[in-house]
Amino acid sequence: MTSSTVAGESRTRSQAPPAAVAPDDLRIFKRKPKRKRVQGYRPSPDLLPVLVDEGTYASRRRRSHIDAASLLVLVVILIQLLPSRLVVPDLTSVGRPGLLIGLLLAVWWMLSKLHPRLAMIGPQPMRWAFVVYALTLLLSYAAGQFRGLPVLEANSADRALLGALAFMGIVFMTADGVPTRDRLDDVQRVLVYCTAINAVLGILQFVTKKDLTQSIVIPGLTLQGELVGLADRGGGGLIRVAGTTGHYIEFSVVMAFAVPLGIHYARYAKTKLERRIFLISTLLIAGSIPLALSRTGILAVGIALLCMWPAWNWRFRFNVAVISMGLLGVLSVVRPGLLGTLRSLFSNAEDDPSIKGRTDDYAIVFQYASERPWLGRGTGTFIPELYRYLDNQWLMTLMNNGYLGIAGMVVLHFSGVFLAIIAFRRAENEVDRHLCAAISAVPLIAALTGLTFDSFSFSTFVVVLALQLGAAGAMWRFTHPARTTRGAAVGALQR
Repeated sequence: MTSSTVAGESRTRSQAPPAAVAPDDLRIFKRKPKRKRVQGYRPSPDLLPVLVDEGTYASRRRRSHIDAASLLVLVVILIQLLPSRLVVPDLTSVGRPGLLIGLLLAVWWMLSKLHPRLAMIGPQPMRWAFVVYALTLLLSYAAGQFRGLPVLEANSADRALLGALAFMGIVFMTADGVPTRDRLDDVQRVLVYCTAINAVLGILQFVTKKDLTQSIVIPGLTLQGELVGLADRGGGGLIRVAGTTGHYIEFSVVMAFAVPLGIHYARYAKTKLERRIFLISTLLIAGSIPLALSRTGILAVGIALLCMWPAWNWRFRFNVAVISMGLLGVLSVVRPGLLGTLRSLFSNAEDDPSIKGRTDDYAIVFQYASERPWLGRGTGTFIPELYRYLDNQWLMTLMNNGYLGIAGMVVLHFSGVFLAIIAFRRAENEVDRHLCAAISAVPLIAALTGLTFDSFSFSTFVVVLALQLGAAGAMWRFTHPARTTRGAAVGALQR
């Protein structure tokens, strides 16, 4: 009886209503008053991810002074401002300081995949596009090793793979590692500024007729061969300039890469002063392109403007046309004969020995390719000094990597174009759409200008292309419809 009574009492107590909570105790559930924001502070929409479901895209922000964007900025500075032939001793062409940072970024990205809290959550098509391209390189590398390689070709194949690894580091860390939209803007702005400095150097070379890059000496770095220097073309005392790049064509194409980005920030920078600085920078960049006396550069900037055309209204298109005509007028006054020489490069193209040399390569290349059509001779094994100079990256890829390599190149370039277009269509504001249009121009320029010179043999070109391919992936990520974010308060609950 006692036990049943105790049991009944226990059930009674368990069913009794909870005791009332004093009003003072409810204070712990009240929200704390919001802190006043510092004037001028604009909170970022890209915060840390939490409780992310499968298939949901997340972006993260860490309190760190050095992030992926910081190292990408360093890569841009080293690549654009140091001569292309300055390398770490005994490391050949892969020893450019900017490429070494690219290798570090590749290692960083791979290490981040080993820890779930460091890896970026969510899909990224640019990864798969590069994986397709990388597989063609690895298969061709293996095919070359199986056929047996001389020492020079074997060393060149190893350097090609190291260069591809640095390329991967820049692409992946831009696509996955840049934490916020603002940080992507930081990287792109630095790219425009450094390209403008490179353009000024090219203009000074043209005016003084001196290769000023010979005066750039960095302790611990050495020259790998001779600098590209200056070259006469077209008569009348006109010379070709290359700035810090490795070739005149490369200089003109790298300048064309930056023109749409410069236009973007000249239009959408936060302050009026900054917009004016970007406008001047863009004019310097565009004005330096004709100084390379290259048809490729003129075609490249034309492609860039066509890609930007859908993002402009008719008023802005008219403004760009007026400014372009004014720039051409200034060039014709400052250097008479320059525009005539450029016009003759197109009007006399059928008699140009450089074009004839390119077309003469076709029969020889396809004869070589017929021997190893699918995987080529091996990644990086077609050495121009040993065989033949090919001013065509697609033919170089055919020789090295076969038709599978051509397919990988198509996937790589046009994945960047398509991802930027997808982000353009998903973007919710005019600024993002305009930046997507500017980014989409770069891989398209790279694909088309690859028909006129062996572009992947020049590291400044490759680094800028890798950066914009990654930027296309980053904009695809920032505009993803399933993307979710969290705030600092939620992050504190998870500690």
